[in-house]
Amino acid sequence: MADYEYLVEVNDLQMHFPVKTGFFKKTPLKAVDGVSFNIKPGETLGLVGESGCGKTTVGRTLLHLYEPTGGTFKFKGEEVTSKNIGRLRKEMQMVFQDPYSSLNPRMTVEDIIGEPLDVHHLYESKEDRREQVLHLMELVGLNAEHATRYAHEFSGGQRQRIGIARALAVHPSFIVCDEPVSALDVSIQAQVINMFEELQEKLGVTYLFIAHDLLVVHHISDRIAVMYLGRIVEIADADELNENPIHPYTLSLLSAVCVPDPIKAKANKRIILEGDVPSPLNMPSGCPFRTRCRYATEQCAQEAPSLTDRGNGHMVACWNK
Repeated sequence: MADYEYLVEVNDLQMHFPVKTGFFKKTPLKAVDGVSFNIKPGETLGLVGESGCGKTTVGRTLLHLYEPTGGTFKFKGEEVTSKNIGRLRKEMQMVFQDPYSSLNPRMTVEDIIGEPLDVHHLYESKEDRREQVLHLMELVGLNAEHATRYAHEFSGGQRQRIGIARALAVHPSFIVCDEPVSALDVSIQAQVINMFEELQEKLGVTYLFIAHDLLVVHHISDRIAVMYLGRIVEIADADELNENPIHPYTLSLLSAVCVPDPIKAKANKRIILEGDVPSPLNMPSGCPFRTRCRYATEQCAQEAPSLTDRGNGHMVACWNK
C-alpha cells in the first residue's frame, strides 16, 4: 500500500516572469500566483478558465519546463525540485495543445514515439523497441503501417494520437493534458476524449486536464478547478460544480455554455461580465476578480479571499457568496 493519499500535491505554486517595463526596470508578471490543489491516484482534475489565466503555465511549471518562483509540488509524497526532476521525468508526461507544432516534422512516427524509449533506455534490442512502438500505436488507434510516415501526412486527430502515444511510452502515472482537443474538429474531439478515458481505465493514469470548454471538462473530470488571473477561485466535484456553482466567475462561465436542450437554453440567463481582464503586470488589490464582480465590496479591495470549504470539499474563494 502506498504511503501517500494524493499522487499530486501542489501548495502555493507561483510562477512570475520578469518583464522589462523601463530602461533598468523589470516588473514581475504573475502568471501563477499561489495555486494549491491535490489529485488522487487515478483521478482526473479539470482546470478551466479563460485564455491567459495561467492554466498552461501551471501544467508546465509542475513538470519544471519553467522553474517555479515559489511554492511546493509533491509527487508520490516526494517534493519535486530541479535536482530530482530528471529521475521523476519518466513518471510525469505532457500532451501538448498543438499537434501541428509539438511533433518533429523530420522524424517518422516510429522515431517520435520511440524517442522517450531511447532517452530512458527502455528497450533491450531494436526488435523490442519496434514492438513497444507498435503496441503504443495500437493502444491509441493507429495502424502499424503508419510507423514509417511523417507527421505532416496525418490529420490533426491522428497527430494528437501520436503525441499521446509518445507521452505513454515511458509508462507515466501522471499526465498533464494541455488543451489536447482545442485544436481539433468537434467530431474528432469526442473520439480523443473517449480515448483518454479508455486509457485511464486500462492503465490507471492520473490526469490534470487543462481546457477552456466546460462541457468537455465536465465530461472527463472527477473534479474541476476554476482559475482566474493566476489563482484558483473554486474547486468542486464535476457534477457539484455544474449544478451548484458559487463563485460569480464560475456562474458567468457556466452561463455561456451552449445547452443542447432548447427549453433549458431559453431559460438560461447569460451573465455578461463588464470591464476587461486586468493585466497580470498590474493586478488589482485584494480579490483579482473584484473589478468585474457585481458583488464587490470594500473588503474585496482590501484583502484577497482564500479558498474555504462550503461543504463536501466544495472550495470557494469569495467574501460575499
